[in-house]
Amino acid sequence: MVEPNFSWIYILIFLAIPLARVIPRILAKYGIGKNFFPQQLQQQPNQPANQQPQPNRHDSHFDEYQQKPPMESRQPKSKNDLVLGALNRGSKSFESIQKNTGLDSKDLDGILEDLEKNGLLKVVQKQGMFGPKTELLPTDKGFKEYYS
Repeated sequence: MVEPNFSWIYILIFLAIPLARVIPRILAKYGIGKNFFPQQLQQQPNQPANQQPQPNRHDSHFDEYQQKPPMESRQPKSKNDLVLGALNRGSKSFESIQKNTGLDSKDLDGILEDLEKNGLLKVVQKQGMFGPKTELLPTDKGFKEYYS
């Protein structure tokens, strides 16, 4: 008597899970899944074809969108704020701060010394692969000062 062979089930299970994760990524990469339905099918049934769909007033996202104040870009008031902003965005070395702010080395050196005296910046000496390395890190006081 021959027993049925169900080993194909294991292959199906172990291939289905990875494929279920990979196929949507491939479709998104090539933009295939975005325009699957024609524009006429996506519109409301009682709405003319040339009119854009209006958001539902009872939708929670609509109320949230209407009540949010517009985002304001924070312009630095001084060179100290400019350098403190670069530090808070992740610049850790003198060169990267200079590159991000556009300040010359003499001005930047004076600003960094001033920030260190005020307790807004701490200097950390580390041992790197090619010798000692200096990192400039904002303190909690510097973080609060910049974002207040």
